[in-house]
Amino acid sequence: MRHLLSFICAALLLLSAPVLAQNPTTAHYDLLFRNGTLDDIPRDDHLTYTRAVINTLEPDTQDRDTGQIELSFDKGEAEGDPLRAHLKFIQGEKYRNLGQFPASVGNPIILYFVETVVRDMAETAGGSPFYIRNRIKESLVEPAETKDSDLTIAGNTVSGQSVILRPFEGDPNSDKMKGFGDLSLEVTMSEDVPGWYHTLRAYVPGAKDSDPIYSSTLTFDRQGDVE
Repeated sequence: MRHLLSFICAALLLLSAPVLAQNPTTAHYDLLFRNGTLDDIPRDDHLTYTRAVINTLEPDTQDRDTGQIELSFDKGEAEGDPLRAHLKFIQGEKYRNLGQFPASVGNPIILYFVETVVRDMAETAGGSPFYIRNRIKESLVEPAETKDSDLTIAGNTVSGQSVILRPFEGDPNSDKMKGFGDLSLEVTMSEDVPGWYHTLRAYVPGAKDSDPIYSSTLTFDRQGDVE
């Protein structure tokens, strides 16, 4: 867990100000890292996401990484302490804390998503997590595919938007990545989803008619009172 926390801290630095400095009008960056996405969530509520993982090259990691992510709020111990968003990974009766993040910035679930993909790719395909993270960062200021999406929330159909990144497309090292050169990251968002993010999916296709080499999907499950 300590390695994952350090990855997420690195993401806070690498996926924020430097990108905006390069291109302050990048539309898909503004969608992906939108500020204020937790502002309307009651502070006694939590948001729960389900994470499902397939990894045919490292199958033992599937059980390790499949579970639920709970986001709750920490109001601090003293008056005036900044509100923090707290992430927790849950498997049955077991859980581990993933860290706390400034709630004013936005929903940290996307940082968790990016950094688990960085970790999983580094573990599975080898290579430097710094290189992997930097390629994802660079893809944020490159042209990206966007599309409108219809989502189902509590039985209702709502409108959403999806952004699709392919960070290793054309990468000269892709033939050394055990298939991860074809990695795609798709994030689907909507104003009608509490916390903004509906689905965050990383996908590496396998051979035709076979299981994917890798798939990691975070899906919004519910909003409710903290138990």
